Amino acid sequence: MTMIETGEELRAFYGAPSTLGAKKDMHHIDRHARAFIERSPFVVVSSSDGEGWPEASPRGDAPGFVSVEGEHRLLVPDRPGNNRLHSLHNVVTDGKVGLLFLVPKVAHCLRVYGRARLISDEAVRMRFSVRGIPARSVLDVSVELAYFHCGKAFIRSGLWDESRWPATDGLATLGTILADQIPGVDTADAEARVAESIRDRLY
Repeated sequence: MTMIETGEELRAFYGAPSTLGAKKDMHHIDRHARAFIERSPFVVVSSSDGEGWPEASPRGDAPGFVSVEGEHRLLVPDRPGNNRLHSLHNVVTDGKVGLLFLVPKVAHCLRVYGRARLISDEAVRMRFSVRGIPARSVLDVSVELAYFHCGKAFIRSGLWDESRWPATDGLATLGTILADQIPGVDTADAEARVAESIRDRLY
């Protein structure tokens, strides 16, 4: 099996990036990036731990839930979850994050990289209240790199084309999956816990 094992081999195998691809890097949030973030209801936050193991965590809320505080700063509220805290632990121990913003039906996406700190200040958390409930914490991201990513992956996958979506028949519910994977957990109990979490702890 032939392997690509160095950066030089990788570049030689794939060739040079396109002209647009090579020159699209920005080191700030421009008006197009701001408009995109203000319409985005979904972002994936990537980070890594001290050993380099990656983590990718979805974040979603009403469009524009991530606040653009200027050309070099974003605020990302955190909502109640399972308290595993992998991503947040990575932030407080390493600080480097990547953000992938999506807007439904738009073929391209926005990638942002920077350094983050975790804010627990009550006044900041209250800014991001929903139904009177403040954010659990807020990621304060100092933007170092941003660029738009072309839509080939969305087009190939048909992600926004409902006519191309696969059937979901036969896929187990989350409660069933967890009951199968966690010894001693009953399916009905797992289903009830998942439903209760969504009903009572969404915010």
